[in-house]
Amino acid sequence: MSLNIRAKLSKISTVFYTLLRYTRFRIGLAILIVMVLLALASLTSPPVYRRWYAYPKDRPPQFNLAAMDLLLGTTSNGRPVTYITINALANSLIIGLVTALIGSHIGLLVGLLSGISRGYKESVTVLLIDSFVCMPGLPLLIVLAMALKNIMTIHTLPLILSVIAWAWPARNVRSITLSVMGREMIYLARFSGIKFTGIIVHEVLPYVLGWHLTNFINTIIWAIGMETALAIFGLSILSEDTLGTMIYWALNYNALFRGLWWWMLPPIVIIISIFIGLYFISSSIAFYLNPRLRGHSQ
Repeated sequence: MSLNIRAKLSKISTVFYTLLRYTRFRIGLAILIVMVLLALASLTSPPVYRRWYAYPKDRPPQFNLAAMDLLLGTTSNGRPVTYITINALANSLIIGLVTALIGSHIGLLVGLLSGISRGYKESVTVLLIDSFVCMPGLPLLIVLAMALKNIMTIHTLPLILSVIAWAWPARNVRSITLSVMGREMIYLARFSGIKFTGIIVHEVLPYVLGWHLTNFINTIIWAIGMETALAIFGLSILSEDTLGTMIYWALNYNALFRGLWWWMLPPIVIIISIFIGLYFISSSIAFYLNPRLRGHSQ
């Protein structure tokens, strides 16, 4: 067992070092590390930052490292933008990560089940997947957010987002599974006496997991974007700091028209940075998984 684990770890490290050759991956990884470090810095936030008018309101940035509270200025309700931003970043990353963990894995399981099923089971799973794929995502989320607004928290919002996050992954996993199950190696494995579960684990999953990893990363991007969209409509968790609620409150207090650029700019810059960083990582992994492109520079 230890030799098997050591071999797998060696293979993972080889893949990682291969990915580091890609410029996009290095840039994306650097951006992601910075975002994670900023999110971890939220653990040092003093409780007073949550109180309204604990600081002078509408104060512009004070570029003084000795006064971290006022490094990015304050809002119109007397809260420091520095601590709001790093806590909003942490909460948004949690929402994106939990949504990806739930939605993408549900899609993986449903897609595998649909790809290996036959008869009425296949018809039911295909109907279920196609029904959710055809549903307009944002309007459905708006309805769910309005209905469940009273119980919405940082931990329940990913459950709401996962309602529609699983459908597209399920359809793609089903397509990959159907393609692999029709190959000669599957028939050979069956004739060799390999159990059906062994065929799924050893023959099908290796073709699915690479795509699943890129989809997992893309789901994080999608979840953060959807939470931001809900927040702008006032349907997110307005009592908590997220990148979306930061934009909502800045718009609510007319920060742009009043020249409070330091309130609106940080969440926008961070959202764009997260999207770029995760997209570079995702595209690099997809580039590596394509045997025809693996040897080329990116």
